[in-house]
Amino acid sequence: MPKLSAAGENADTQVVQTNVTMLRCPSCGAPAAPDAGRCAYCQSRLAVIGCPVCMALLFQGAAFCPSCGAARSRVEDTQAHPTKCPACRGEMRWIRVGEIDLLECASCDGTWIEAPTFERLCARREQQAVVAQKSPASKKAGGSLAAAPDRIRYRPCPQCGKMMNRQNFGRLSGTIVDTCAGHGTFLDRGELHQVVRFILDGGFDRMREAELQRLKEEQQRLRDLELHLSRSRGGQL
Repeated sequence: MPKLSAAGENADTQVVQTNVTMLRCPSCGAPAAPDAGRCAYCQSRLAVIGCPVCMALLFQGAAFCPSCGAARSRVEDTQAHPTKCPACRGEMRWIRVGEIDLLECASCDGTWIEAPTFERLCARREQQAVVAQKSPASKKAGGSLAAAPDRIRYRPCPQCGKMMNRQNFGRLSGTIVDTCAGHGTFLDRGELHQVVRFILDGGFDRMREAELQRLKEEQQRLRDLELHLSRSRGGQL
C-alpha cells in the first residue's frame, strides 16, 4: 500500500450543526443529512467511512463517531489506484481507517477489502464483542444507507476478474456482500458499518446458535423418517 496522507482531514473544514439531524455542507453551506454521501447542490463528498471501531460514515469535519463515540481516524492516498470499482468502474483510492487498509471508490463510495484484512477485522471485532459482553439483540445500525438494487447484478472480482458470489453476511445480518474466495470482499456504501455492527452486537454467536438449532432439527427429522419407514416395513409383514 502506498504512503497515505491526511490531506482529506483539512483543518479549515468546519461543520455547522443547526440541530440534532441537520448539518451543512462545508463547501457551499447547503443543508445536508448526517449520512449524505454528496451535497445535493455542489456534489461535494460529505459522509465517508471514518470510525476506526464500527466503520460508520462520518460527516466531513466530525471529530467523533455518533454511533459509538470513537475518535475519527482516516487518512487517504491522493493518487488513484489502477483497480477499478466493481460496481461503477470508477477510480478507487487506498484509505486507512484506524488500522484497516481498504480501497474506496471516489464515485459510489463502495469499498474493496482484501481477504486477510477482512478476516482480521471480523476476528478483532468479535473479540471486542465478547469482552464488552454485548447484548445479543441486533441493532441493524445503518440499514437504511444501502438501498436495495433494482435487480441482482453479479460483479467482477477486481483481482481475478471472475464474477463474485453474493452472500448474506453471517447468514443473519441481512447485508448482502460480494465475495471472491481468497481475494476479498466488496461492500456498497454503508455496508461495512452494517457488517461490523452485526459482529459487535453478537451476530456471530446468533449465527452459530441458529446453525446448531438447524442441525438439531435436521437430526430429529431424520430420526422421524427412520421411525416412519420402520413402522411401514413392520406393517407389510
